[in-house]
Amino acid sequence: MPAPADRSPDRSPGFSSGFSSGLPHRHLDPRLLRGFLVVAEELHFTRAAIRLYVAQQALSRDIRRLERELGAELFVRTTRQVTPTADGERLVPYARRVLEAQDALLSAFAGDGPERPLLVDVNSPGLVSGRVLDRARALAPDCELMARFESGLTGAAGEILAGRLDASFGRLAGLDPAVRARLEQQPVRYEPMAVVLPEDHHLAGLDAVPLDALAGETVYAGAGNPRTREWTDLALHLFEGRGIALAPPAPLAVGADEFRRVMAKKRNPVLAVVDFPAMPETVRKPLVGPVPLSPVSLVWRKGLVHPGIDALRRAAGELAAEEGWLRRPADGWIPASDELVMAGQD
Repeated sequence: MPAPADRSPDRSPGFSSGFSSGLPHRHLDPRLLRGFLVVAEELHFTRAAIRLYVAQQALSRDIRRLERELGAELFVRTTRQVTPTADGERLVPYARRVLEAQDALLSAFAGDGPERPLLVDVNSPGLVSGRVLDRARALAPDCELMARFESGLTGAAGEILAGRLDASFGRLAGLDPAVRARLEQQPVRYEPMAVVLPEDHHLAGLDAVPLDALAGETVYAGAGNPRTREWTDLALHLFEGRGIALAPPAPLAVGADEFRRVMAKKRNPVLAVVDFPAMPETVRKPLVGPVPLSPVSLVWRKGLVHPGIDALRRAAGELAAEEGWLRRPADGWIPASDELVMAGQD
């Protein structure tokens, strides 16, 4: 999610030799100090961004904002290295004391009793979200992380904001901006998309289905389901100009038997992801030419403090690094709006 809009001081641009006068009259986001300290420790923006579970562009933007807020240049950046300036070195002990005080404050109000369970939407079994949840449970065995199945980030986001759910996974760019503004996110994966076909469909024998081969087909992508609007919106972006029709609204097929019955009757290909669970009498084929990607983020309510969220973020970061989930293929496709959101710029 984006940081609040930058508010540059009312003075000429440039950096002073010390921190700006008038600072007590402004507010300094502790998150900026945390990012600064990690960069100061790593002396490398990419490694620091990985530790913080943020995009490198977002971290660089936060450091520039902190420099403007303080009126001091904190790092000298070259293509080879990052070096703290004298002001940067001077800021380190102040930043540590501020963050230690913040951590102490949060601990003081956390209570002495056991943490409540954290409710996590994983949408469906077998997806990326389930793998992240499994890793988080291993990382934090004392936390109770309870799985829920909300089927769509649009629906889950409403539950999160109502306090009935704590975290979910999905395409954040597909949510209303007013909803996004009340949520935090951590990019998890650019998940390749696929198509589910009846096993006797004329495209079922291909190893991968080119998007051009779907021209003239009517593909189901959740139209009419109010809980999965972000997925339908992604499909509309993908189908535009390719001669692929969006299947009209239909009741949601719940369970493998009902899915099989509807597929046999309607015979519409179903837009999915490569980890979509296997269904009887169907085949799942990756899409290519280009490779469409579903941008998946871990999403939670702004201001939520819980060790389970920390475990989920760490698990997502570890798996993304191990599996290369955030490396986009050369022929990968996502809408421009998703690029901005995944980079924390919208």
